[in-house]
Amino acid sequence: MKTLFAKSSEVDHKWLLVDAKDLILGRMASAIAVRLRGKNKPQFTPNTDTGDFVIVVNADKIKVTGDKLRQKVYYRNTGYVGNLKEQTLQERMKKDPEGVIRDAVWGMLPKNRLGRQLIKKLKVYKSSEHPHKAQNPEEIKLNQ
Repeated sequence: MKTLFAKSSEVDHKWLLVDAKDLILGRMASAIAVRLRGKNKPQFTPNTDTGDFVIVVNADKIKVTGDKLRQKVYYRNTGYVGNLKEQTLQERMKKDPEGVIRDAVWGMLPKNRLGRQLIKKLKVYKSSEHPHKAQNPEEIKLNQ
């Protein structure tokens, strides 16, 4: 028997829709990362993009457990002296809820060319409206 390696051109990439309302951030992000990577498919190949496109709506209505809204801190730095900026999750949710979900999913993807290609297949929107109706996304329910 030969091992079959999937080619990206041979894989059927579906469009999936996730409603993030009342979902826990980390659990939702890990389930999305699995689908972006294609690990839920039988033809999964580690070095090939076999995953699906994922649309996340209602990004501003996610939940976090415990006291993470005040305790979790995001850092960024441009490299200049004294430019380390910090922001709590609560502050970031007010300004950029899409970025919170994108960063959580990015943390669960490989940090290489494949990971950078996969994160482009994630579309996150603050409200329930999205411009991808023409792709006929299939709505999926993520288990809590």
